[in-house]
Amino acid sequence: MSEFFPDESQFDPADNAEIDLVQTWPDGFRAGFVAIVGRPNAGKSTLTNAMVGQKVAIMSDRPETTRRAIRGVVHREDGQIVLVDTPGLHRPRTLLGERLNEMVNETLADVDLVVVCLPADEKIGPGDRFVTERAFETNRPVIAAITKRDRVDRGTLTEKLIAVDQMGEWAAIIPTSGTRGTQVDDLVTLLLEHLSESPPLYPASAVSDESDEAMIAEYVREAALEGVRDELPHSIAVVVEEMNEKPRKGGGTTLFIYASMYVERESQKSIVIGRRGERLRRIGSEARAQIEERLGRPVYLDLHVKVAKDWQRDPKKLGRLGF
Repeated sequence: MSEFFPDESQFDPADNAEIDLVQTWPDGFRAGFVAIVGRPNAGKSTLTNAMVGQKVAIMSDRPETTRRAIRGVVHREDGQIVLVDTPGLHRPRTLLGERLNEMVNETLADVDLVVVCLPADEKIGPGDRFVTERAFETNRPVIAAITKRDRVDRGTLTEKLIAVDQMGEWAAIIPTSGTRGTQVDDLVTLLLEHLSESPPLYPASAVSDESDEAMIAEYVREAALEGVRDELPHSIAVVVEEMNEKPRKGGGTTLFIYASMYVERESQKSIVIGRRGERLRRIGSEARAQIEERLGRPVYLDLHVKVAKDWQRDPKKLGRLGF
């Protein structure tokens, strides 16, 4: 049995009082970083959340939902996997798209293993081939995860498995469904088999390194992605401007959160707000429910919609919005 003394400067005990200052792990324990890659809307975030066992990345059927490399930690008695859910690799049309691709390439350069997500319900296309070639260029073991297997019949799945097998020298190929949990545990076991022996990389209580502020912004954007026109999701960015405590009648406090949703044109602002503000209220209600569940406390969420013209192509505006 070995012991691990983490760098206490990386963790604030006030944020999580359950962090163990001393961890133990059995002989043969394995750990490492695994990149989850694929083209946009390939099921990466759904699979990541399923392996972690709780939500660490927002999900949507809209392409380009993920805009950051999000780490989720999978804990097993015999190992620990740090999953890095990445934005979808694609042919960029904007400066934002270029920076998202750069983020994926930086992630691939610094992991131990790569999982390529290939949807079972779609034929292999140029985007899938591009991502696969990039994964093999890392010279790390590459596993193919056939996602969304619950959406196809057995015959279609068999055809997909054969087509994927012909794409390259995979370390393994496994069909999965993140929504139903099909073979998710098998995939975790497979990932651990391809990692080297190592002490834990994160405390036993950690499931993600995402800050509350970052996740609040993501919850708002996730709620905004539902029910809007096809072109709008790419144009939405969310920034948490301020958070502060205010006392409640009868004792206790409420966390007041002030956030701004940025779009690129006035017409998009009207879409987000909706008729008589109905859509904006729905966005606020859905986001607040997730925020309160994460924080375990009452929250008042104040949302404003602002226009930052062509922010996806403007380097200064991208910087101010956190890209």
